[in-house]
Amino acid sequence: MDNALAKQACALLGSTWQLERVSVEQLTPDGSQRKFCRLVHEDGSARVAIAPPENDAVALKEAAAGWTIGRHLLSCGVPVSALFAYDETSGVLVCEDLGNVRLHDVLMSSDSPPDYVETLYTQTVVQLARMQVRACAQFNTSWCWDTAVYDRHIMLERESGYFLRALCHDLLGLQVDLQAVHQEFERLADWASQADIGFFLHRDFQSRNIMVLEGKVRFIDYQAGRLGPLGYDLSSLLIDPYATLPQEMQKRLVERYLDELTALVPYDREQFKNEYLALSLQRNLQILGAFAYLSHRRRKLFFGQYIKPALENLYENLNRLDQGKFPFLRSLVEQCLTEV
Repeated sequence: MDNALAKQACALLGSTWQLERVSVEQLTPDGSQRKFCRLVHEDGSARVAIAPPENDAVALKEAAAGWTIGRHLLSCGVPVSALFAYDETSGVLVCEDLGNVRLHDVLMSSDSPPDYVETLYTQTVVQLARMQVRACAQFNTSWCWDTAVYDRHIMLERESGYFLRALCHDLLGLQVDLQAVHQEFERLADWASQADIGFFLHRDFQSRNIMVLEGKVRFIDYQAGRLGPLGYDLSSLLIDPYATLPQEMQKRLVERYLDELTALVPYDREQFKNEYLALSLQRNLQILGAFAYLSHRRRKLFFGQYIKPALENLYENLNRLDQGKFPFLRSLVEQCLTEV
């Protein structure tokens, strides 16, 4: 095993963290190109070191965002990992070790009582509302490595456009009426763009980015954070194809989220639910584009198994709308379902 990252992390942590006094475990990320390792000191304390790919200026900016946004979230009381050290030149960051148990693991375990799973999800949506409201105050968009806000351009280029390129064209080779579908993507983006974008947005808030430690949820992978609408992160959690939560549970969690949100800021519940549906469709398109790209181009076959559940969820959400709202997109999703 290459101990270069561990050695650099020990140097950042100081003289008590000498390499010969720690055991090192390589950690494997899901879709990231970053390197991760766990350092366990002989005294029992543990840290996680993260490094971006070498000679990658964009990845270095992303690493810097992890440090600056993480410090901001901590100052707002958000349950993220403590940060111990960061090197600006290499982008190496050292943080608290939150263990190996993700919310997804708890959900999938046959040993997890349903009440416990829902308790953790309830805790998650409460903490999400607090993060979104509290972390937007004094949020400096210069920390963002990608874009400062989630906006219509991202919807069209990196969500609906990503779905069309990576899934429909690249993976499935479908023939598509581009004009008709693009018109519907424009209409969907118009609808989703009506939501207020003045809140903190995680942008990948799903069950594999939520750790569970001593019965408490902790959030990771927030380095793509920016300003955006409230409904996006909640939809990311509830329509998560890794989880396939029951509809009734989703409804209860939306209501509990809204209870917490409206205790923090005034927000019309029906307006939120309308925005949430539009943003759920956007998020679903993004998920499908990402899973197609990661499984097909990056050969990360783990993601391929979730394409069909994500398509089924998108189809169900489209069928909740008036039949005439997005007919070409609905037809395209039907085509995709026959091919996967």
